[in-house]
Amino acid sequence: MVEALLINAAVAAGTLLVGWLVAVRIRDVSFIDAIWGGGMAVLAVASWLQLDEPGDRASLIAAMAAVWGLRLFWHLYTRWRGHGEDVRYARMLGKAKEQGRFAQAALTKVFGPQAVLLYITCLPAQLGVLSGEAPAAIAPLALAGAALWLLGMVFESVGDAQLKAFRANPANKGKVLDTGLWRYTRHPNYFGDACTWWGIWLVAAETGPAGWVSIIGPIFLTFTLTKWSGKPLLERSLKKNRPDYAAYIERTSGFFPWPPKK
Repeated sequence: MVEALLINAAVAAGTLLVGWLVAVRIRDVSFIDAIWGGGMAVLAVASWLQLDEPGDRASLIAAMAAVWGLRLFWHLYTRWRGHGEDVRYARMLGKAKEQGRFAQAALTKVFGPQAVLLYITCLPAQLGVLSGEAPAAIAPLALAGAALWLLGMVFESVGDAQLKAFRANPANKGKVLDTGLWRYTRHPNYFGDACTWWGIWLVAAETGPAGWVSIIGPIFLTFTLTKWSGKPLLERSLKKNRPDYAAYIERTSGFFPWPPKK
């Protein structure tokens, strides 16, 4: 398993290195968010391909991670293509770009750290797959994990579709989306991401110690989404740019879906 994990580390590093070279050429790192999802799909499939006889559980985990990763990759890639450079990254690298240090800053501040974080977050898929050679079968815990994963996929897919439709209407410019899933949580897509990876971890946990240890992945992802670079940064910007957002925060759950306060 150690050898396979080292191969996966090289795959992750190579994927982000290629992304960095593209970013240097186009002077924009914003597509890194798409690589985040696609990269985890790549690591899950790479783990599965290294098994001589993949069992049902290994195939299930690989499929769950691949479907999640490819959907997220395509959604974020098309959004980047449609909207251009992300203001968060523009602020982060603006001074470095002016001073001619864009390539160095893009590597040390964006692509390098993201390679490490992507690898850690994807540990449930990697360790779950690599511990799932035949005749490893699917048991009740894995079924519960698959159900949680499906719930997460519904939340993030529907939430993203509702937000895309809302933004496509010029009449909604400057307004806050508070209907559909967004009526019950301010971040249905983040909640969905967390559910999918806690679901993958539950399936991986059936493999024993290797799967249990991989809990660091969903813990880190949930922390990132709720306390670090996800919800806090996004809401800080929205409160400045959308006057109604403060009232939306007061009545709507920040993460877990819940009926709004009256």
